[in-house]
Amino acid sequence: MKVSDLLESRRVKWKALEMLCERLEGRGRRRLDAATVVRFSSLYRSACADLALADAYQLPRETIRYLHQLVGRAHNQLYRSRLFRLSTWSRQLLVDVPRQLFNDWSLRLAFCIFWGVFVLSAALGYSRPEFAQQVVGKETIESVEENYSQPVNDENPAFRGFMLGYYVLNNAGIGLRCFALGIVFGVGGLLITVFNAALLGGLFGHMATTAQSGNFFEFVTAHGPYELTAVVMASAAGMRLGFSLLYTKGRTRIDSLRRAAREAMPTMGAFVILFVLAALIEAFVSPSPLPYAFKMAVCVFSAASLVFYVFVLGYPRGDRLPAENVWEAGTSPFGPSGASVNLGEGRHAVG
Repeated sequence: MKVSDLLESRRVKWKALEMLCERLEGRGRRRLDAATVVRFSSLYRSACADLALADAYQLPRETIRYLHQLVGRAHNQLYRSRLFRLSTWSRQLLVDVPRQLFNDWSLRLAFCIFWGVFVLSAALGYSRPEFAQQVVGKETIESVEENYSQPVNDENPAFRGFMLGYYVLNNAGIGLRCFALGIVFGVGGLLITVFNAALLGGLFGHMATTAQSGNFFEFVTAHGPYELTAVVMASAAGMRLGFSLLYTKGRTRIDSLRRAAREAMPTMGAFVILFVLAALIEAFVSPSPLPYAFKMAVCVFSAASLVFYVFVLGYPRGDRLPAENVWEAGTSPFGPSGASVNLGEGRHAVG
């Protein structure tokens, strides 16, 4: 069979692919079932093979131009940016991300180390004044005591806006330091986690024994859960990248680091959001003259929201991704963009 006759006999498949492209261009992607998606893949590969044959055997320009346009339309639909869909984003935010956080071993490790050292350091700081001075530093303790010698009562809204920017930058600096040190083969992440826990725990324990304890805890209570959890998550994300350089699981260090970076993305996004939320509360709620009961309620709500998001929403239930969401999966069902096309369907005998 001549190539021209062979390609002419495949016009039915071209028309089928053209109709599917029209459906996708008309925002009909969400109504495609899994079988249709697989068929689209097959038709796309077939059209690529036909275009290669048409170019190689110099068929009429009209046929080559038509196939170029058809393959281009199909490629654009295949690798176009995913449209914003509320159902997809809600699933990612309320199902996928919590489960990734729940199953993140580096987050569990950082959480246990931080809170274990924090509680121990707070107990020692409360019972032994010399411990706090050794860990925190005498000058730092005196400075904190002086800062909280007066009741918390800031009624200047303009000043709160200024402090919001300051707290956002300060929290960003803390998060970046925790994250960056964690990349140092994981050891840096362990050290910064222990350091932060010992420093904060010793300070909290010491301040509980002073006359300024009421003012101190009135200020830190509201934003504490989000800020401390963000510190833990920042250390965990860096720690995951750092350990990936040591335990490559047979990959090159670069490939292992890239894979770990993808896996750490939910944790990185979470600690950025928590630092911003903590800065908002620290700027507008913590220094306000609102009653302590309200600030405690904010603290309880913050802690409960974290527990609910990570442990309740993140607990695996064994359900699977629906077939209609195959387009929204992490990669295209037809392989990565730019991959070579399989021309297996174009290998026909030419007479």
